[in-house]
Amino acid sequence: MSMLDVKLRQLKRTLRYLKGYVDFDRSTNQIVRRTDFTNCPRPVLMLYGFMSTRQSFEILEHRLRRDQFCVWSMNLGGWKQAFNTDAIDVLAERLREKVERLYLRYPMMGPLSIVGHSKGGLIGSYYVKRLGGDRRVRNVITLGTPHNGSPSAYFGIAAYGLISRSIWQLTPMSPFIRRLKMGAFPRDVRMTSVFSKADKVNPFPTCILEGTGEQGQDLHNIEIADVVHREFLTSRTVYQVVRRELFTGYGLPVPAEPKSKRLINLR
Repeated sequence: MSMLDVKLRQLKRTLRYLKGYVDFDRSTNQIVRRTDFTNCPRPVLMLYGFMSTRQSFEILEHRLRRDQFCVWSMNLGGWKQAFNTDAIDVLAERLREKVERLYLRYPMMGPLSIVGHSKGGLIGSYYVKRLGGDRRVRNVITLGTPHNGSPSAYFGIAAYGLISRSIWQLTPMSPFIRRLKMGAFPRDVRMTSVFSKADKVNPFPTCILEGTGEQGQDLHNIEIADVVHREFLTSRTVYQVVRRELFTGYGLPVPAEPKSKRLINLR
């Protein structure tokens, strides 16, 4: 395959992803609850990204359920009450309240894991680091999440700046990003950032967790080759990483998985 063919394929994949930002369908946030919280030893909360809905996790949710994880999500609201445009700190507080109500109702639930795509990873990180979420959470796995802010947010401001406070928070070194980066991440929570240099929405190195291994922090950066932003939710290679990190975070043996030359561990 020529370099031109590779570039054209990458462009088509990027355009398919960007199409999702103008394809507004609130019904994609209405999902059927299938989780039995009375029998939920390994709960996994999925947090979707900016201008997205819960349906974006359809494939990932199916794979997690197949591996016997107890999967759930919540409507993050936003523009048209559906598209996750609200402020990250506000959503993290809403998440905290939801989690506490859930554990109050189902006290036998196991410790929580969070899988967050893009902005969803920042919601989970803020909840754990700033709102006491480390009391409930065992591990956080972020997929294409701009832990250092993303230059793409500047373009997002032009399109969504009037309806979304969070797009301002996503800019590099915004007051929110600086505040979130202050201090050590809770040492009892395993934190993994899965990223790809092919991701043009949140390009390298915006997704890199800094200070990995310092101050007792259990932080990891894992690179996946040739995955664009939305493919974090569908790629089988990415799922192998998510699966491994979940089992590891729960202190369980990791079932055998196919070897992949595309996987690069940058702890």
